[in-house]
Amino acid sequence: MTNGDTAAAAGQLPSDSARAVFAVLAEAGSATRPQLAAACGLSKPTVSLAMAELETAGLAARSGTANGGTGRSAAVYRLGPRAGCVLAVDLGSTHTDVRGCALDGTVLAVQGTGDELRPADAVHTVIDALSAAGAGPLRAVVVAVPDVAGQDAQGRPRLATARPRAAFDALALPPGVPVHVENNVNCAALAELHDGAARDRGAAGFGYLQIGYGIGLGIVLGGQVLRGANGAAGEVARLPYPWAEGRRPEHEGLEAYAGARSLVARAATAWRPDAGDGPRPRTAERLFALAAEGHATAAALVADHAADVGRLAAAVAAVLDPGLIVLGGGIGANPQLLPGVRAELERLSWPTEVVSSVLGNTGTVVGATRLAVARGIQTVTGGAQVGH
Repeated sequence: MTNGDTAAAAGQLPSDSARAVFAVLAEAGSATRPQLAAACGLSKPTVSLAMAELETAGLAARSGTANGGTGRSAAVYRLGPRAGCVLAVDLGSTHTDVRGCALDGTVLAVQGTGDELRPADAVHTVIDALSAAGAGPLRAVVVAVPDVAGQDAQGRPRLATARPRAAFDALALPPGVPVHVENNVNCAALAELHDGAARDRGAAGFGYLQIGYGIGLGIVLGGQVLRGANGAAGEVARLPYPWAEGRRPEHEGLEAYAGARSLVARAATAWRPDAGDGPRPRTAERLFALAAEGHATAAALVADHAADVGRLAAAVAAVLDPGLIVLGGGIGANPQLLPGVRAELERLSWPTEVVSSVLGNTGTVVGATRLAVARGIQTVTGGAQVGH
């Protein structure tokens, strides 16, 4: 694989029709020329010329034939060997997940970080696997980060705070490849919209409330993720907390209270080893496991946390009235939270459906992958793209 290879970039595709056909073929995965003509709104002769361009450039290839109802057969096309691939990186606070995909969304390589593997190692392990598989040029990279993210006036990645910026720089991404950074919760919301709990519910809008190491909100309106004037829409960590007489709200105090570390600290304070509670849970995962086993102290802590999340959900409902809130993140997606969140939200606000994420911890990388594919198609087509 040649990083940054632009042999099939949009400027070298002679026709708009070839660009449009490529974008539709990438979304479909495979299609016949009549199917492409119908999807693009182009005539069959125009599609035939476009396919000839794409085949010559190595961007499309025949993959077989399909028999129609009249007995006629039609050639089936797929993406060609020069279509290329993309990289999606979930650069989390406690983990990194990396996926390499073809431009039709087919996952070609995956790698996560373990005790001995750094994020940069995971990235380059996937890049090497893509190269070994003959996946073609790397067209785009999307990195999901736990930070307010965007692009500067020159299109370069921009991060709000130093720690995520240092982690991003340490990835040592290949030069010459378009790189886009996006907030991790926004990526997870995008995944829920297309592949998760909001997909089949006909929700014109919903809120994706992530509760884990930190907290965040992804806002989807009209099928699009709302980013805001500063790229900071949904930064619920900045909600004033505590907000009470005689107490001054602290910077990101709500996240400090509702995040996993604080929950574990409260468990340590409430735990009574000498009274039969046994060893203190060292992680939120262990606390929830004990609650599921019927441990009384653990269950009480989980119930209290569910009520806290329910109050945050009520704040979301008060501002957005989204109709649907999806609970995600390492803690939020746990089904033990759902009854308590629903009960507290019902007590404090108007009717709002609340469901647990079905994607679990994969939501962010799934959303980043979808965004990377869209960006990769844009790289090839020069702007002609499918919706995401």
